[in-house]
Amino acid sequence: MSSPTPPVVRVLAWDLPTRMAKWLLVILVGLAFISHRYGDITQVWHQWNGIAILVVILFRLFWGVVGGSTARFTGFLSGPRAMITYASCLVRRKPQHFLGHNPLGGWMVIALLVAVAVQALYGLFTTDDNGGMASGPLVDRVSEATASTASVWHQNIATVVLILVGLHVAANLLYSLFGRDNLITAMITGRKPELDYVDCEEATAGSVIRALLCLFAAAVVVLGGILLAGGSLP
Repeated sequence: MSSPTPPVVRVLAWDLPTRMAKWLLVILVGLAFISHRYGDITQVWHQWNGIAILVVILFRLFWGVVGGSTARFTGFLSGPRAMITYASCLVRRKPQHFLGHNPLGGWMVIALLVAVAVQALYGLFTTDDNGGMASGPLVDRVSEATASTASVWHQNIATVVLILVGLHVAANLLYSLFGRDNLITAMITGRKPELDYVDCEEATAGSVIRALLCLFAAAVVVLGGILLAGGSLP
């Protein structure tokens, strides 16, 4: 009679604030496309959607400095040599295992944050051909030419965001195939099987109070910044 298989030991990979920020951003970006296409003519929901995206991104930037160990930028941003080594091992089907983001995934996170942030910032200054009914909250603070340029870039960067999202999904599938880690499940549960990871054995969770302070600060900066700049909220 064979002995029972021992249960898989799982360790903390990403803390709750990190996971919530990721999934909130996923939801908000999806809703941004929906609210733009199917929202009301004044695009009120789309504007609030963009403001919420800026709050979440700013929170993630704060959290990347003071958050849990695997959430901090210093913990997962690597140089070119580390990325080349990681990609080489992945191709040879001898992947390096990282508890947090791997060297390629870390920079993909930054690329997504930057692209979505830039698009949302341009959205603050956009206008359209609807008599200004769907203008951004800061459109009156810039010239007509600047508003028109911002509108064009707001639309163009949407394509970049879609491309990056597609690459991100493809990279997750590739890693699941060759790296044999289910990254999507890990980002939901926050845990990974205990292995000999390159970066650390187990993550250290960030303080919930510190996360709430980061969220409050992000909201104050975004909303207060719009009002101090002479804009108005939707």
